[in-house]
Amino acid sequence: MKTESQSPQVLNDFLAYLYTVKGKSSGTAHEYYLDLRMFFRFLKQQRGLADGVPFDDIPIDDVDIAFLQTITLSDAYSFLLYTAQDRPKHGNSDHSEVGLLSASRARKVSALRSFFKYLTDKAHLLSHNPLQNLEYPSVRRALPKYLTVDESIALLESVDGPYKERDTCILLLFLNCGLRVSELCGLNLSDIKENQIRVLGKGNKERMLYLNEACVDAINAYLPHRLEPNRDADSAGALFVSRRRNRIRKTTVEHLVKKYIAQAGLDASKFSAHKLRHTAATLMYKSGVDIRTLQDVLGHDNLNTTMIYTHINDANMQEAANRNPLSGYKKTNKPPEEEG
Repeated sequence: MKTESQSPQVLNDFLAYLYTVKGKSSGTAHEYYLDLRMFFRFLKQQRGLADGVPFDDIPIDDVDIAFLQTITLSDAYSFLLYTAQDRPKHGNSDHSEVGLLSASRARKVSALRSFFKYLTDKAHLLSHNPLQNLEYPSVRRALPKYLTVDESIALLESVDGPYKERDTCILLLFLNCGLRVSELCGLNLSDIKENQIRVLGKGNKERMLYLNEACVDAINAYLPHRLEPNRDADSAGALFVSRRRNRIRKTTVEHLVKKYIAQAGLDASKFSAHKLRHTAATLMYKSGVDIRTLQDVLGHDNLNTTMIYTHINDANMQEAANRNPLSGYKKTNKPPEEEG
């Protein structure tokens, strides 16, 4: 992972720690960098240390330990309020969304808490962690969109073309194993062991998944058509290979999934490769897979992340109740008939 230019050394050291010790992806480390850069720019602006300088041009390379020692919990909450209300009025080179959602603010809290915990507990550059009690904002989780069984079958039936064996295999692994796109692209031929497959997930954490009959058949049907990959370090041994004999890219996978979703007559604006992961998880949960097992299959560190799929059943049960033909029944207050 490359360090960020125009950054103080203490921040680059933290990013290297995230990548090498904590096992965070380079993408996650870069997002933390953007969040912390915005935080430092905000503080310098608030303290009159960048008068006349546009927000997105405020330098942070002079942020040092003396500056960090002045930061308080109130500074952090003021920053979060700023990201929720004021930031959209300024430039948006850090983030393009109009108004940061609570999920984005939660990530900023995570970046701040992680950075100051590192300064205090790991680097020992601060004697006291001023953000130890910084709380996460509540995040409203939307129910994930997913394909029904019939829609999933229609998707599989829509596959055609010169790479149909490869693409069918890709779709079946998504729909049966709940893989992330990055996990599927990272698969190597050597990761397949009879009816199991080794998956390298977030934070370089490995998990072994069992392959059902459909997946085994799809892999066996694909391998005779698999192109021999190029011998460069990235492509050598790749399970899924592009027409140029490189390891298949995320953009390619996302494109082919969108193409087949449209060919199946489904709304390509609502469904994506990641939605196939949701589909696998939802169908497994509805079929009786317990939540702890589902957590292991999906590679979630936190059970709360997996719990979203329990709410799908709740929503379906409510819909079933509402669709009952007697759901609108109201008792009429008819007067009793008079006796003759």
